[in-house]
Amino acid sequence: MDAQHDGAAAAAAHGRPQEITGQDLGTGLGERATLVQFSTAFCQPCRATRRILAEVSGMVDGVNHVEIDAESHLELVRRLDVMRTPTVLVLDSAGRITRRAAGQPRKADVIAALGAAVA
Repeated sequence: MDAQHDGAAAAAAHGRPQEITGQDLGTGLGERATLVQFSTAFCQPCRATRRILAEVSGMVDGVNHVEIDAESHLELVRRLDVMRTPTVLVLDSAGRITRRAAGQPRKADVIAALGAAVA
């Protein structure tokens, strides 16, 4: 994920919560990790990001991919300081943000970020 950041440090620096719950997402967290994608209806890179995250989550047992419509979840978008779509958050099994990136990620970068989250 080219624009990846250390999730805990970024969250603390920007006053964002370090953890996201299944209730926040409207679904359960993955047993090992969760890939959260913020998208909008007319976002071209969001479609490619959806395919990449779905493929990667399908490769690793216990990993969920959750896509959030940013326009329909403005409170969560504001709380997490999502400024553009797609924005991808990688959560560990407890819902802690371990990586964050804006823009379309590369598959290899998603795999690497996921590896760090499940380690």
